[in-house]
This record gives sequence, structure tokens and C-alpha cells, in this order.
Amino acid sequence: MNDERLASATYTADASAVKTLLAKRSADDAATAGLKLVEQNPDVIEPLLLLARARQQQGRFDEMLQLTEVALEKDPQHLGAGLQFAEANIFCGRHDRAQRQLAKLEQGAGKDANLLQQLAQYYAHATRHGDALRCYRRATELEPDNPQFLYNLAASLLANGELAEAEKTYTAVINANPHDYDAWQNRSNLRSQTAASNHVSELVASLARLRPGAQGETALCYALAKEYEDLGKYSTSFLYLKRGADARRRRLPYDVATDVSVMKRIATLFNAPRDVTPLAENPGPIFVMGLPRSGTTLVDRIISSHSRVTSMGEINDFALALTRLGQVSDKNRLLEVSLDIDPEKLGAAYLASVKSYGYTTEYFIDKTPANYLYVGLMQRALPGARFIHLQRHPLDSCLAMYRTLFRMGYPFSYDLTDLAEYYIAYDRLMQHWHAVYPGLILDVSYEELVDAQERVSRDIISHCQLGWEAACLSFEKNSAPVATASAAQVRKPMYRDALARWRHYENQLEPLKQRLEDAGIDCS
Repeated sequence: MNDERLASATYTADASAVKTLLAKRSADDAATAGLKLVEQNPDVIEPLLLLARARQQQGRFDEMLQLTEVALEKDPQHLGAGLQFAEANIFCGRHDRAQRQLAKLEQGAGKDANLLQQLAQYYAHATRHGDALRCYRRATELEPDNPQFLYNLAASLLANGELAEAEKTYTAVINANPHDYDAWQNRSNLRSQTAASNHVSELVASLARLRPGAQGETALCYALAKEYEDLGKYSTSFLYLKRGADARRRRLPYDVATDVSVMKRIATLFNAPRDVTPLAENPGPIFVMGLPRSGTTLVDRIISSHSRVTSMGEINDFALALTRLGQVSDKNRLLEVSLDIDPEKLGAAYLASVKSYGYTTEYFIDKTPANYLYVGLMQRALPGARFIHLQRHPLDSCLAMYRTLFRMGYPFSYDLTDLAEYYIAYDRLMQHWHAVYPGLILDVSYEELVDAQERVSRDIISHCQLGWEAACLSFEKNSAPVATASAAQVRKPMYRDALARWRHYENQLEPLKQRLEDAGIDCS
């Protein structure tokens, strides 16, 4: 009995050690410890799943999938293995298999509200936003007073265009849990606030109750910045915006020099005529790219209103295919091995991954904004691809990012100095792509699109080698889900409110403007 207790204690300690390494993202050490744990406990499921998680962090997605398959063979009813199997298929670009697994788990979910929540998250990850909403609704029906379930439901309603219900649901979240400050901020973003209908007094009171530096400060400040801007009180708006951004930036271990270095290295690696692949006659994927909040979602909606096109939204299938073939998760190391990857194999892996989502139109859009980092690889791997790059006035572009509270990514957007350095590096990379691959990328000015919607929309559709369809002018009628920060805005017809917004904050943005102009960027 003592030996059994000792063995159990040893196993628990070893498994805990692997989990700690995974939490620290020490992938190689976690894999070594996980493999030893599997060898010592060949009949136990957990070590297989821990090792699979380590392989995921290493970018070895095929091995992650194999390990989850072994786990399911040992116990087909193991819930954790079933969920991780679905996730592994997503990372391996086998979305059809992932969807079948999720549907199977949903069928057996019964009244397990927590499982329904997990399934909804995986459905959303696989771009199945309608399925995600169904699971979130079921979970909330089972536990109607659970604030976290209500919050997830509200976010899903927003993605699916149910804006009025989303606002009511966010209010229900706040009533159930006034400390869910993300709900406050999301509710403020859903519509333009007015003097007759706003939440300013509630937000001010809620912020006053927080201790300095508390977690909710950022979200409440962003909410107040949005509502004060809607009310035309721009100085007050910026004060709250800066306070919220500063609070967010203090929590981020980020150095913009790293991203600048990566973009310089990309330009160095893809800087020779041998990298140029002749443009194929038949159009292939349509990549809509640019900095976040530059109008990419708007253009995506315009193109996907065409009968021959489906938008896949912001997917990361190209990056995952590249990681899978390179078997390297570190982005700097991945850059170095990327040129040794067979471009035809990379293109085929990406296309197979996207096809497994199950779209039925001839063409699809990949609207991942940061695809501007991959243009060199994409034009080699996908010679039929069309590239559309959104541009916006530099100060409006930077301000739009600065005033957006991103849940994930874009850590450069919370400090004006970081924003300036990132924007300069991005601008130089785009100039590089135009120089190396002339004619490959169509630049679209957000301002011109707003001023001359039909003319610019026709140019976009023509660049995609598609015939014109009038539906492209009525993008607001497009019912497809939108899971981006623009989810509410693109449900409205074209509007001019966002043009030259930076002029409301000209004094506050002067240091940013000066740095950009010193780098040769026109901010007039």
C-alpha cells in the first residue's frame, strides 16, 4: 500500500512538473519530461495529452494529432482526449474532421453546460460561428444566471450580427457581475452613444470604486473614451484613452524592436528576382491585408458579397501550415527555415487546410490582416493569389489601433512611441513588396473607398478577376458572421464618421506625427 501511495505521489509530482513547464511555454523541456512520463505510465491517458500539448507548443502538430488518436484508442469516451483531438485536427488543417468530432461531442453533451461552452469555443476557432452560438445558447439555458456563460453568449451574438440582443445580454452580464469590466467596454462599442442614452455616469462610478492599477481599469477607461468621443468631448476622451492604454501597456512584456527586426529580416530574405513567381492566369485565394482597423473587414464584406466568393474571415491556416512543415514554433527560427520549404508543398497544404472548412464557392478570402508579413512566401506558394492591401491616413490608422482594446495580439498598439516604430517598419516592408513584386498588390485607400464607393469597389472586384455584381455595393446586407473589432460597424452602410478622426486629437498626436514625418511618411 505504501509503494502504491509513493508511486501515486511520484506520478502526481511528475505530471505537475510537466504542466508547470507547459505554463512557462518551455516546450522542449516539457516534451522531454512528458515523453518520460508516457514511457513510465503507458496505460494512463493524461501523459499522452500532456505530451501532445508539448508537441503543439513545439509546432509539431502532426505528432500532437497522433498522440490524441492514441489516447482515444485507449479510451474512446475520454472527454479531454476528444476535445484535444478536435483541436489537433484544427492545427493540422483538417477542419472537416474537427467539425465531425465536435458534432459528435455535442450530440452527447446532454445537460453538461461546461462542455457546451468548450465546444462553442472550438466551433468559433473553426469559424463555425453559427454552431458556436447554438452551443452558447444551450449552455445559457441550462445555467441562465452564470455571468461567464452570458458574456460568451453576448460575444457570439455580436459575431453573428444579433446586435440588439448582444447589447441586452451584455447588460445582463453587468447586472449579474458588475466586475466583468470587459462586458462594460464591449457594450459601449456596440452603438454610438448619445446625450439621451449613454453609460458615462455608471462607468465613472465603477472606475472610481477600483483601486489604482486594478485589472478592470483598462476596459473601463476604453469604454469611457469611446462614449465621451461619441458625445464630442474629445479632450476628456483622450485622457481616458491614454490612461487605459498606459495601464494595458504596463502589463505587457513587449519590445517593439523585436517586431521591427523581424520585418527587416523578412525584407532581407525575400529580396531577389529568384523569389518572383509569375502570376497565374486563374485567380486563387484572395488575401485582404493591412494593419488592424484599416478597413480590411469592410473590403472583405464587399468582395464576399459576390456570389462566387466566400470569406473565411481571419484564419491562421497559412501560418499553421508553415509551422507544420517547418516544425518550428519560434517565429525567428521559422523565418530562417521558410525558404527551404517546398513552396508547392506549402501552397498545397494551405489550400487543403482551407478547403476542409467546407466552403462551396469558387473562391475564398483570407482576411488575416498580418498576412503582409507573408507576401514573399505566399506569392511563391500560391501563384494564383490576389493581394489587396488597405491603406489609411497614417495618423488615423495609428489612432484607430490605439483606441481599440484588442483581446489578443497587437501589443504595439498601446503606446504611441511603439505605434510609430511599428508603423514605420510596416510601411517600409510594404514599399519593399511593391519594389520586389511590382503589380502584385492592389493598394486600396480607405478614404477613397468611402468617397468613391462604387469606383473603388469595381477596381477591387476587377483586381480579383471577377465580374461586377451590384450586391458588392450593399455589403451591409451580407449576413455572414464577423468575429473582428469591426463586427458592429460593418452591419451599417458606408459612413464617413471615421474619416480624419485624428484631427480631434491633433495636439495629443503631435509627437507621433513628428516621428512618422521624420521617417519620411506623409501625414498631411
